Amino acid sequence: MISTARLLLAFVTILGGALWATEPRSEDSDYPARRITLVVPWIPSGPRDAVARVIAGHMSLLLRQEVAVENIVGAAGLTASLRVKQAAPDGYTLLMGNTGTHAAAPALYPNLAYDPQIDFQPIGLVATSPIIILGRGDFPAADINGFINYVKTNSHKLDEGHAGVGSVPFIACGWLNHVLHATPRLVPYESATALMDAVARGRIDYTCDSTIIAAPQVHAGKVKAYAIAAPSRSKTLPDVATTKEGGLPEYELSVWYAMFAPKGVSNIIVEKLNDALSRTLDDETVRNRLIELGGTVPDRKQRGPEALTGFVRDETNRWTARIQAERLDVN
Repeated sequence: MISTARLLLAFVTILGGALWATEPRSEDSDYPARRITLVVPWIPSGPRDAVARVIAGHMSLLLRQEVAVENIVGAAGLTASLRVKQAAPDGYTLLMGNTGTHAAAPALYPNLAYDPQIDFQPIGLVATSPIIILGRGDFPAADINGFINYVKTNSHKLDEGHAGVGSVPFIACGWLNHVLHATPRLVPYESATALMDAVARGRIDYTCDSTIIAAPQVHAGKVKAYAIAAPSRSKTLPDVATTKEGGLPEYELSVWYAMFAPKGVSNIIVEKLNDALSRTLDDETVRNRLIELGGTVPDRKQRGPEALTGFVRDETNRWTARIQAERLDVN
């Protein structure tokens, strides 16, 4: 039998290790002393990758060390997240997490290899982006009201595309179908880029994705933009009505992007990274570029680590409820 003294010693050892993980180390005052890697769970050159590179580029100037983007794709962002979870908590490996990796994944994957609320240290919220309902260029509906009526009547004959099980289009359009009681055929694509190309080429009838993903195709006139799932119109696409304007107020949905470090990084490093991120978001050129890409820059009070911790918790609850209502199953 293990003695009480040994149990107490083991407890103190574990507690001491946990406290040490967030206590400042001598080298933390010199942080960053070398290149920082920002792991991004998307393919290079896409619009979401552009958001990460805009942020990384300006943070590099402020931190006086390169913040290099490393693209790791696969499993709807889970591979990239696991890579950062397993990295040393020294501030040199960061993650551009998002709605899928940190809010939807726990409900979709019961055996998820990480806990978004335990295994990561929040740094700050980067941007949000409302969902937009899209149709192929010759979809037979002139506006959101026509789209709703057409899909309700003909969904069994329509193809709805998504970017893989667990992706934002998979969940966002799943919620739309749930609200409309629609039963289209679901067509998977390997990435958001491939999905947008399929819509532009008329290979599928409709999809749902963030304005950051969709804006280039909408501006090019290759797809029809029916509605923004937000309380107000997008600065990026001001001519597109909101779902509330179209008689679908229950369908409001946005995705978000945020920076995380592995759990255990010191408070000094968290403060330095959050300060650099916040000052980056205050830069006029950066803000204008994010808006141009389809993003919304968060207010200062939304950017801190504590605010992000609560935000991720609330978003996890919100997306879990939606996923359960949709009865989505990844198996």
